[in-house]
Amino acid sequence: MSRLRVAPIVEGHGEDNAIRILLQRVWMELLGGEYIDVLKPLRVSKLKLVQPRELVRSVELAVRNLRLRTPVSGDPAMVLILLDADQDAPCLLGPRLLEIARAQRADADIACVVANVEYETWFVASAQSLTDYLNDSRDKVLPDAPEAARLGKGWIQRRRNKYSETLDQPAMTRAMDLALCRSQSPSFDKLCRDLEARLRRIGRSSER
Repeated sequence: MSRLRVAPIVEGHGEDNAIRILLQRVWMELLGGEYIDVLKPLRVSKLKLVQPRELVRSVELAVRNLRLRTPVSGDPAMVLILLDADQDAPCLLGPRLLEIARAQRADADIACVVANVEYETWFVASAQSLTDYLNDSRDKVLPDAPEAARLGKGWIQRRRNKYSETLDQPAMTRAMDLALCRSQSPSFDKLCRDLEARLRRIGRSSER
């Protein structure tokens, strides 16, 4: 049975509301998983989260929350750290944070995904599917490599009247074309690959 329990650690108010929608859609709609239980996210500012002490504290709390829930069902469980790259290089920031987290809790399944450049960059990557939310009249051609062009929240704000992270991120996450986003956003593809790896692992376990 392809079931998974996830304890997310996020940095923003928007991701706090959107992460459950995103993970449920990726796991079930895109990857064909059966069920995913997303715990209430731990919200920690990036300024704190990149500090080893705060990262370790957050991971410890996430693992504890998972273990309070997991004995009920015995489902596989993981901690997911999700934050924006902003000016950082995802290929450096993500592995560094993951190394610190795993060194502290080698007994836990932990993944780290750094949205390049921001969570909103994933909306830019799937903009063709978000015409109900974005005014794209100024765009003759929508960007097909938003990460390389470093497009993110500003691009969305210019095409969305009064963009609100807490309101619009969940709604746009619910509407975005996941396959399109994956094809145009390497960092979103990283999220999908991390979840795919868990799905394959669960499949192998169920065959034994």
